[in-house]
Amino acid sequence: MAPGARDSRAGDDSNGRLYVVATPIGNLGDLSPRAREVLGAVAVVAAEDTRVSGRMLARFEIRAELISYHDANEAARSVKLLERLKAGDDVALISDAGTPCISDPGYRLVKTAADAGVEVITVPGPSAVIALLSVSGLPTDRFSFAGFLPPRSAARRKALRGLGGAGGGEAARTVVVYESPRRILGLLEDVAAELGDPQVAAGRELTKMHEEVLRGRASEVRAELAARDSIKGEFVVAIHIEEEPSEQMDNETLKAAVAAALARGETVRDIAAALKDQGIPRRRIYSIARELDRS
Repeated sequence: MAPGARDSRAGDDSNGRLYVVATPIGNLGDLSPRAREVLGAVAVVAAEDTRVSGRMLARFEIRAELISYHDANEAARSVKLLERLKAGDDVALISDAGTPCISDPGYRLVKTAADAGVEVITVPGPSAVIALLSVSGLPTDRFSFAGFLPPRSAARRKALRGLGGAGGGEAARTVVVYESPRRILGLLEDVAAELGDPQVAAGRELTKMHEEVLRGRASEVRAELAARDSIKGEFVVAIHIEEEPSEQMDNETLKAAVAAALARGETVRDIAAALKDQGIPRRRIYSIARELDRS
């Protein structure tokens, strides 16, 4: 719905409308005609970085009043923007790239506007999460998004253990996270260690000239990246977490089996592969191996 058209279901017609507008994550050709129409017609565009958004709008010859809206001023700006909306101005919310509110500022403004009876309208489009999932080659019937994990390895491993679950019949699912080029090797190392070296897809520079998606076990993707002279570009990583059956070999029996195999010189990876046929997830084997190593 473009500015000027009213939804008969909307509340107070004297209010403006808040448009949550997705913008390109790299390729400017992904800005939809509807998004251009909205951005060119609203009274004000609330942008995460007005310099970045200003360049994008100029490319499409969109002349709009820009106001900054980011983590540091989100609370105060939400109040000011609500005043504009209550005065009848239409407002568009955008982020530097992708869909606002998805690991970007915005939810406070959306909640403030909705609570005040202002109509909030989505103008969907690019999302790095969905873009990667669609080309990951991993199951996507059940997935979740975890944003950026903690930067330090100890905290990150704890978070990964939480994502992996701890038995009890957890269903298979794919988890998507963001990571920087500086920390991608550490993330993949921790994913391999904590989640049993699962299948992953790591997307780099999605929709841009040097777009690339690396697929394989976490350890394999890490080795491929580690062999490069440098790693550039922001990453989106999809991690497939295998189903955890509720009926499993008891822990002491499994621990004894893993200890015996390790004593024979077998690798953790080979042990996990052999026991997978018995319905035991790889991540459980890796967890027991770490426990045995610490003891």
